Amino acid sequence: MTNRNNSINVPEARGAMDRFKMEAASEVGVNLKDGYNGDLTSREAGSVGGQMVKKMIEAYEQQMH
Repeated sequence: MTNRNNSINVPEARGAMDRFKMEAASEVGVNLKDGYNGDLTSREAGSVGGQMVKKMIEAYEQQMH
């Protein structure tokens, strides 16, 4: 079984990642709160993660041009 964790490789980036996550959640209409969000449905959590990936891909594509 693979060993997964939820740690950030660069601890200094945690604040930026939290802001990025909140921004993505707002864009897809998911109400995140600071701290624990275990009450989210899988669909809500997936839509936030999907929006984050979409925005990262868009940023990368912008850098390519």
